[in-house]
Amino acid sequence: MSRHLPLSHAALALAVVAVWGTNFVVIRFALDALPPLALAVLRFALAFVPAAFFIARPRVPWRQLAAYGVLIGVGQFGLLYVAIRSDIAPGLASLVVQTQVFFTIGLAMALEGERPRAYQGVALALAVAGLGWIASHSAAAGATPLGLVLVLLAALSWSAGNLVSRRAGPEVDMLGYMVWSSAFAVPPLVVLSLVLEGPAAVWQGVVRADAGTWLAVVWQAAGNALFGYAGWAWLLSRHAAATITPWALGVPVFGMISAALVLGEPMPASKVAASVLVIAGLAINVFWPRWARSKRRVAA
Repeated sequence: MSRHLPLSHAALALAVVAVWGTNFVVIRFALDALPPLALAVLRFALAFVPAAFFIARPRVPWRQLAAYGVLIGVGQFGLLYVAIRSDIAPGLASLVVQTQVFFTIGLAMALEGERPRAYQGVALALAVAGLGWIASHSAAAGATPLGLVLVLLAALSWSAGNLVSRRAGPEVDMLGYMVWSSAFAVPPLVVLSLVLEGPAAVWQGVVRADAGTWLAVVWQAAGNALFGYAGWAWLLSRHAAATITPWALGVPVFGMISAALVLGEPMPASKVAASVLVIAGLAINVFWPRWARSKRRVAA
């Protein structure tokens, strides 16, 4: 695996991160017309069809695809869309949902016996400090307490999905994994949408939807899901994970900047400082092992 990133590959990494970050603004536009769970139905239906006709099903058990589809479809995106509808600003959501990193570490420790590291404790403390300020000043930060809880639950679902997909092994095509697991997200989302939002609200949303809404829906599947996953998987197949994964730190940066520029999301200095704490925690979690390894090599 190469640690050198050519300019064209760096441009692809930046494009993927930009798509994933700015997608939170796109979600907000789509929710102006569509109910959140109905939007999730459309997102995962379009991620499965027509891609499934061209992308082979990965050789993993159906139950694994089903678990991943429900966790990511219902747990992550379903809750995230509900929260962004009226309970949290999109830019802030792009930051808070990144706590999936710490949930993933915690679940791995609890379920798989991984041992905690000192740097992970420092990273978590910084992130908790930032989130603590946001929670105690939720109105000024652009969220309700319910919105924060929903996004944290979305992050927890994402982390559980991470553990499920990790069992597939590094040789599995994650684009195909995402496409075929999307089929299992659709049925429970349909049921929840019809029960909680109602057929009338769903139909009214479809009627209200204009070309911009449908473009946002297609972007959820084609841009955020297919292009994002395909580009990221392609980079990871050619470069060391330590070279690629730090780019993901740009997702909340793009998310918060695009929300401020496009939607006018307030960014007071205190909110920026809290965000820096969270991102610093994420950065330590990503960079500290890499720094420690390089230090050991120099010492040897």
